[in-house]
Amino acid sequence: MTLAEFVNQFNSKNTIILLEGKRNVLESDKEKLIQLGNLLATHLSLATFRSGNADGADFYFSQGVLKLAPERLQVITRYDKHREKQNNAYETISLDQIDLVNEPDVVYQSKNNKKTKSLIDKYVGGAKDRFAIKAAYIIRDTVKVTGTNSGIPPATFAFFYDDLDNPKTGGTGHTMGIFDINNVPYLTQSDWVKWI
Repeated sequence: MTLAEFVNQFNSKNTIILLEGKRNVLESDKEKLIQLGNLLATHLSLATFRSGNADGADFYFSQGVLKLAPERLQVITRYDKHREKQNNAYETISLDQIDLVNEPDVVYQSKNNKKTKSLIDKYVGGAKDRFAIKAAYIIRDTVKVTGTNSGIPPATFAFFYDDLDNPKTGGTGHTMGIFDINNVPYLTQSDWVKWI
């Protein structure tokens, strides 16, 4: 897919583009992530961009969007005020604002992460100990893709910065897996770097 084809298909008010990836970003790639965020914000004047507000790829992608369109950057966080000083998005939604008991699909899909499967129900049930809180990362990553019954729209596309030597692992891998389950398209840097 070329940039022109992508813009033709996805420049719409209903488009939600997730920009995210690994926390460890090669020094030589940081500027590329900023450039992609800026390029997308420039060419997709109607789209909304979504981030998890994490260190690394999320931060650099967001910097590119913020240069041009801070009013179109939405962040979904694990809890209220998470990394608040680094958050310049127009809209921030935290898991604290979502009644997860009424989001069975989010909970069900979050359980696809084998490492935290047993912690998901504990967290949804109100446990906030140091173990259960790990589930919040996975649930947040699921919400970024699926949206919620309570009004957060699902993502329509994503751009990932993955570890190409160890792909689809960790939280980024979980998020990519949720995109796969829901048949939502995405690109990694292997493809989108050609647009820079």
